Amino acid sequence: MSTDNKIYGYCRVSTKKQSIERQVENISKAYPTARIFTEAFTGTKIEGRKEFNKLLKIVKHGDTIVFDSVSRMSRDAEDGVKLYMELLDKGVELVFLKENYINTEVYKRQLVDKVQLTGTNVDEILKGINNYFRTLAADQIKIAFEQSQKEVQDLRTRTKERLAILKESGKKLGHHAEDHVKLTTKKSIAAKAEMKKSCKAFGGTLTDLQCMKYCGIHKNTFYKYKKELIAELQAEQDQ
Repeated sequence: MSTDNKIYGYCRVSTKKQSIERQVENISKAYPTARIFTEAFTGTKIEGRKEFNKLLKIVKHGDTIVFDSVSRMSRDAEDGVKLYMELLDKGVELVFLKENYINTEVYKRQLVDKVQLTGTNVDEILKGINNYFRTLAADQIKIAFEQSQKEVQDLRTRTKERLAILKESGKKLGHHAEDHVKLTTKKSIAAKAEMKKSCKAFGGTLTDLQCMKYCGIHKNTFYKYKKELIAELQAEQDQ
């Protein structure tokens, strides 16, 4: 890579309350010199992401963009594949730490003719074989983005199903404990909601002690809820 070429990292979470640190750490560890762009954005469309669009405007031929996973680039398969090909044609290298089999470097290696042409009439058949391998390589890109999009859709479906259960029962399904499901009460739901609003750990202004007094819950219960909330936020980040 030329010394004039830049390495950029892009990290995204869905809400400001989610932690983006893990994505930043993963990219920084793999590419210590990367200039990292971060933002919180809930939608799937690329057009609405201000920081990402700033990056797209400055990236040039020979530069590299690093993502922690393909879902950070796009969770919409059609948009993701289109942007991937546009950046590839522009000469920008794309790296996906969790799906490195679709890095542009790998993709370009797959595009190298698998069968050498002979200079005879057989070449038409061989060209067809080579085009087939190119199609297979392109399909890997599409599959990765489609899988990311499917995960988002599945999450939405599960959320709707959970909300329907809550509406009927007035209780919230909690974390699984081995083979049974733990139910939490409306009181715990309200307490955890207040914690998310007021506790410093989730972007609020109150210390743990102040928050447990404000919510009117005991120390053990507070830290139990805090642990559950952190786990929930981490799970959301992984979506």
